[in-house]
Amino acid sequence: MQVLVRDNNVDQALKALKKKMQREGIFREMKLRNYFEKPSERKAREQAEAVRRARKLARKRAQREGLLPGKAAPAAGARR
Repeated sequence: MQVLVRDNNVDQALKALKKKMQREGIFREMKLRNYFEKPSERKAREQAEAVRRARKLARKRAQREGLLPGKAAPAAGARR
């Protein structure tokens, strides 16, 4: 993975690197590799993730089609 540093702005390059790593899933991968995960646990986790993704997709699709109400917008004066 490569990030260019422009005008000696290391902070901006570091931010771009972190964003790329987040998008690629490297942080999650590092977290998972901190300890050994049994193959059966890995299979169960991946199955649960797939179910979660499918439910989220179905929920979004239902909201788009108007079957479910969308997220309510916060009131204008509610924030303090």
